[in-house]
Amino acid sequence: MNAVVIAIAVMFILSIARVSVVLTLVISAIIGGLVAGLSLSDTINAFNSGLGDGAEVALAYAVLGAFALALSKSGLPDLLAHKLIGLLGAEVSHVRAKRVKYLLLSILLVAAICSQNLIPVHIAFIPVLVPPLLKVMNHLNLDRRAAACVLTLGLVGTYILLPVGFGAIFLEQILMGNINKIGAAYGLHVERWMMPAGMAIPVLGMALGTLFAVFVSYRKPRIYVDRAVARVTAIDLDKPIRAGEVQLLDDAEELKHEAEKAPVIAKKTMLMAFLAIVLTLAAQLYSGSMILGGLVGFAVLSGAGIFKWQDADDVFVQGMRMMALVGFIMISAAGFASVMTQTGDINQLVNGVVHIIGDNHALAAFLMLFIGLFVTIGIGSSFSSVPVLAVIYVPLCVQFGFSPLATVALIGTAAALGDAGSPASDSTLGPTAGLGVDGQHDHIWDTVIPTFIHFNIPLMIFGWIAAMVL
Repeated sequence: MNAVVIAIAVMFILSIARVSVVLTLVISAIIGGLVAGLSLSDTINAFNSGLGDGAEVALAYAVLGAFALALSKSGLPDLLAHKLIGLLGAEVSHVRAKRVKYLLLSILLVAAICSQNLIPVHIAFIPVLVPPLLKVMNHLNLDRRAAACVLTLGLVGTYILLPVGFGAIFLEQILMGNINKIGAAYGLHVERWMMPAGMAIPVLGMALGTLFAVFVSYRKPRIYVDRAVARVTAIDLDKPIRAGEVQLLDDAEELKHEAEKAPVIAKKTMLMAFLAIVLTLAAQLYSGSMILGGLVGFAVLSGAGIFKWQDADDVFVQGMRMMALVGFIMISAAGFASVMTQTGDINQLVNGVVHIIGDNHALAAFLMLFIGLFVTIGIGSSFSSVPVLAVIYVPLCVQFGFSPLATVALIGTAAALGDAGSPASDSTLGPTAGLGVDGQHDHIWDTVIPTFIHFNIPLMIFGWIAAMVL
């Protein structure tokens, strides 16, 4: 039997069984290599030779984690949360609740979009910004499942469309890099402009799915109980706060005092925080490197005295630790792809699929997206899924005659399916970390299933349309 099929089947089974993704990728790669007739030594060597392909992306994630933590210590996210609470609180008493509901959802969407590019902190903003807004949501009887869909749209839809910040990592370094690397052997080459162009139609599907969630599926009021939850502030290095970890307050007056007390931030600190954000974005756009951008931002915050100089190393290490798992998954996925290439069974798989499907492009596109759904949900990260998918899908796309733009749409959409509705995805774990701090928002039923329905189904449909028309 084909070694690639067996390796992917093992990876899917282990992922469903909740085995660590890194361990899953390593085990699947070894089994695939052995089934293909490679010795254990050759399999390990092939795996090791591919690890370097994911190192740059992993380092970029780690550096951005350090920058995100350093920025949180400036108090700027806390100040933003306080200002939004004040704005919404005033609006609630003067306008209709429906208007405030949509204003609140718009704020969450804008914050999620900015977290991927303008202020590249990924999901780190959610435990800071969302918990203070829960009381407003409860007052509006806002269904938090709609908020989860809005947050996930901002997180996923942004980086798979806009080539800035995390989008530059996904679209240019991972998606374009892997397609061109594998496609070189098949005469396929894609360019930078093709990345957002190829993903525009699938993202439109995500946007329509979100609108359906907000205005149809979860438009009705949902009752929540007000529970006193302390706001998560800047992370204390002596006592790190994990995402979603909160302190319950028994004294309602203490909670009221905390909510009314505005964070005190010196003008110099605020100025330097904004300067760090601007320089981070400028460095990334100028150099094309998120690593350099993150380092510049961290250096500005460190030099400005946002935190003690002797704590700089601890801040950097703690920030890198926030993104460490994602980085290791990416590196392991690159090793897995290397072993699959070394087996030589990819061409056999491609020829077998072509023989079964024939010249039916529509069926081929659907099957690639459908298979990609299971592969990427098992991995739980679109960033880590691309190296695995590209090894198989690039030859298939060439064989079926799909255009470079259609190839981008197929692989990019198949990868995005893993972030939009996977229990292990940071794009679903992040919203749960903020919306579930009071125990009234279940990760599976209130985040994973709603995002799966409203994103993965539209992604399948619009990804298929993109593959057929581009």
